[in-house]
Amino acid sequence: MRYFIVDDDRASRAMLAQIIEESQLGTVIGEASNGEEAIPQVLMLQPDFVLIDLLMPKLDGLSTIERLRENHYDGKFIMISQVINKEMVAQAYEKGIEFFIHKPINKVEVEMVLRKTEEQYRLKTSISVIRESLSNIESPAIQHSKKSPRDHVLSILNDMGIVGEVGSEDITKIIELLMMDKQRNTPLPPLKELYERVAKLTKNTPDEIIKESKSIEQRIRRTILAAMINLANLGLVDYTNSEFEYYAPRYFEFTEIRKLMSQIKNNEERKVKINIKKFIQVLFADIVNKVN
Repeated sequence: MRYFIVDDDRASRAMLAQIIEESQLGTVIGEASNGEEAIPQVLMLQPDFVLIDLLMPKLDGLSTIERLRENHYDGKFIMISQVINKEMVAQAYEKGIEFFIHKPINKVEVEMVLRKTEEQYRLKTSISVIRESLSNIESPAIQHSKKSPRDHVLSILNDMGIVGEVGSEDITKIIELLMMDKQRNTPLPPLKELYERVAKLTKNTPDEIIKESKSIEQRIRRTILAAMINLANLGLVDYTNSEFEYYAPRYFEFTEIRKLMSQIKNNEERKVKINIKKFIQVLFADIVNKVN
């Protein structure tokens, strides 16, 4: 599951993120200290769940939820609050929150609430898939809604077997930024600039941005290597495999894929050159073609 945290208390944000990651509940893909700061990020990142504080400066939790719903965000909300007021609780549930997490934050309560909401989310998703399948059987001529760039990116990363890798989210964010640039007809920026722009979604100070940029590069590098290993294994099993034939020569230096295949076959250490720029450029071009 992908989480976004909105809370004006930095310590609370850090504690929630730590609980989520240490308990393997999912990934925190962003955070904000108030509603105004959160809205554009949530609309762009489209997290599965937003953990949001009830009382915040500039824009409180309920108003933030209302604005996000008006902008067609259909993810789930979990309210964080130390206020126990029946009227406010009722109002929050009317806005569509799933559960409350009470302050001070308790690790056991957070785990219990998030596991329960995840279970409900997966159940609802499964039911939606079944309904869609039945609808397709009954009315095959019905046109599906247009897929978003994120959907296309995740589909391609899934083909390569890396959609579950940590760096896959960084890659997806980069493509979403490039798609926004395309609408403004701006040229493809250097990788370093893209890393910094993604880092700024969750970090504020220059030192934090620089540190996160380096982490993003390393996560993407490891993810691309995982894709290369997966494709090399496919090629060893079946050189005519459709995914191997399409992705290996387009997204990577094919000589490096061949080298990796030899290393895997001979049980040698995996040492290959990783061309991040080529991977991003080809992926972006594919997404542009699919969206258009």
